[in-house]
Amino acid sequence: MTRHILIDPVTRIEGHAKISIHLDDDGNVAEARFHVTEFRGFERFCEGRPFWEMPGITARICGICPVSHLLASAKAGDAILSVVIPPAAEKLRRLMNLGQIVQSHALSFFHLSAPDLLLGFDSDPATRNVFGLMAADPTLARAGIRLRQLGQDIIALLGGSKIHPAWAVPGGVRSAPTAAQRAGIIERLPEARATVLDALRRFKALLDTHADEVATFGNFPSLFLGLVGPNGEWEHYDGRLRVVDSGGAIIADQVDPSRYRDIIAEAIEPWSYLKMPYYRPRGYPGGMYRVGPLARLNICTRIGTLLADAELGEMRQRAGGIATSSFYYHYARLIEILAALERISLILDDPDLDSPRLRAEAGVNRFEGVGVSEAPRGTLFHHYTVDAHGLIQRVNLIIATGHNNLAMNRTIAQIARHFVHGDRIGEGALNRVEAGIRAYDPCLSCSTHAAGTMPLTLTLVAADGTVLDEVRRG
Repeated sequence: MTRHILIDPVTRIEGHAKISIHLDDDGNVAEARFHVTEFRGFERFCEGRPFWEMPGITARICGICPVSHLLASAKAGDAILSVVIPPAAEKLRRLMNLGQIVQSHALSFFHLSAPDLLLGFDSDPATRNVFGLMAADPTLARAGIRLRQLGQDIIALLGGSKIHPAWAVPGGVRSAPTAAQRAGIIERLPEARATVLDALRRFKALLDTHADEVATFGNFPSLFLGLVGPNGEWEHYDGRLRVVDSGGAIIADQVDPSRYRDIIAEAIEPWSYLKMPYYRPRGYPGGMYRVGPLARLNICTRIGTLLADAELGEMRQRAGGIATSSFYYHYARLIEILAALERISLILDDPDLDSPRLRAEAGVNRFEGVGVSEAPRGTLFHHYTVDAHGLIQRVNLIIATGHNNLAMNRTIAQIARHFVHGDRIGEGALNRVEAGIRAYDPCLSCSTHAAGTMPLTLTLVAADGTVLDEVRRG
């Protein structure tokens, strides 16, 4: 008997998206939807696997930020073992996460967003890409590539490869770099700092000439969520959850990440596979919040390093306190690169890294574990339950891009209301809608390795359901 296995659709969530813009009877934008149309199913097919394998399996979720899943998964494994990992292992995990922040943020700013920001949103789309940037400003383009390469080399130095390193494990890490290898990274930090300071100077100048984009790229009140340290300082690997509103009021603080469900709930919509998490006490969709670099800088009291704290102070002065425009994600991203470089310098000089004790050995001591860390795009949750043999019974993953789903939908509606006029979508409007999404740096664009062009379908729909216009990229 002939059998058929149909997988439809096949493609990954990352890199494929559809946007529909709906008009009212008067031809004005009523609402806009950001559709994620592919299904992946990691939460289901991991069931039955040993939890020891989960860091290696879940790192395959993403080709750009595998380190984030590797670390969150290893932390969930730590919780199941019920161990405190050795100090050297924690510092090495932090070092890899900082390298991940550098390489991912550099990719987002220099490769994906800089063509819009530095060549112009209305410039020729044929050259509005990283290759056009190379032609227009080869020095900046090369510096951005070298900055990202530094982050990738830190990951490879620790994990043995730039992508999908099998290095962090439940209980610790597998190996540590030598003193000579660490010295090689330290030598490259001054050049990297100069690159990001130059990028910050250029971006701050853009704030004065892009008032429309600052005002319309996701500029609305929302909550902001992320991890902070014991005194509210910037945190990227451990810490506890804090939620801050647009006025700067702390509405939840020092929440144990293992109790995330006390403050986070997840909704679904029939038109997208991407979940829509929300702040539980305020309900759906009123509990919309944002995560990622902008949220981390909005919720922290300070970063804790000299140069980054100075830039944070200037950003808050420019924004008038809490930055509510998602256009500021680019600004926050650059400040976080600077912070990461300063933290990397401190960790590489730490004598604890010479310790041979890198892993705590134990068996299954708890049947449930939650691992949380800050991915470049935002707070990442891995939640596992296991049986007595350590086999996975249930998995729940809340990915950074999902946290921002409600905010991304509202962002494209805001941009469409400002830039879409009549029943046709102009090139400038299309590009700004795309750039509004890209400000959040969702996995939908970055993991496809798109060179300045994200596969995208934008549909304009009249009140009676008639499709007035449709444009495609990719």
